[in-house]
Amino acid sequence: MLRIAVPNKGSLAETAAQMLWEAGYTGRRDPRDLHTADPRNGVEFFYLRPRDIATYVGSGALDVGITGRDLLLDSGSDAVEIAPLGFGESTFRFAGPAGEFHELADLQGVRVATSYPGLVGDFLARQGVTTKLVKLDGAVESAVRLGVADAVADVVSTGSTLRKAGLEIFGPVILESEAVLIGSGAERPGAATLLRRLQGVLVARQYVLLDYDVPVAHLERATEAAPGFESPTVSPLHDPEWVAVRVMIPRVDMNHVMDELYALGARAILVSAIHAARL
Repeated sequence: MLRIAVPNKGSLAETAAQMLWEAGYTGRRDPRDLHTADPRNGVEFFYLRPRDIATYVGSGALDVGITGRDLLLDSGSDAVEIAPLGFGESTFRFAGPAGEFHELADLQGVRVATSYPGLVGDFLARQGVTTKLVKLDGAVESAVRLGVADAVADVVSTGSTLRKAGLEIFGPVILESEAVLIGSGAERPGAATLLRRLQGVLVARQYVLLDYDVPVAHLERATEAAPGFESPTVSPLHDPEWVAVRVMIPRVDMNHVMDELYALGARAILVSAIHAARL
């Protein structure tokens, strides 16, 4: 069976489990379980610390896994990214005392605290900057105030936590991270099916089906407003002057497109959720 590593806790765990369930897999019922089998789908799930998943997959002990791109790169393992999964987004930046650092070169020779020494070290090496990395497991924003480091490299969302610690962001983005499907690099039966199913979940979350009736005279303009994933499905109605149209559109554009179609003369405009897809 295909052996899949899944985060057992942390910010990625719940969404990863939900995504696998939407993809048709049966996961664990007890949150304390570290292993469960899904014979119907030919897979086994192993619930591991997110930071360890890349190591297990890269060694070949497990076939594929879900983890963060940041954790994959920080691990230094031989695992490779297969596909992004559209959740768990995060941005890594440098920060230091206000006014003290302005560009990456200012870090030359100073102490930088981070929970991702592999990731940050590789980035600095590529930029030709040498620092002393101070590895911490969390709360790196306190490192400067406590005298452990001169600057930090950490995940940034709004930057409010860093500002409260008297730090300001500077320099380039280190990494734009998100949850990713990773593999060992070897072809495994069932891995392609898993990828297609997960991509189907992403499509179902990002798109909706739009049905509407529109006068034939306005059909061309209507299909310009909503061209669809490939092209709309157009069906005749009893009234030869009207047609029924079905099209797939991005969920975020839904209301804007409905307003535009209504203004063109379309009526009976209905939106339906997509529960699964294969494109």
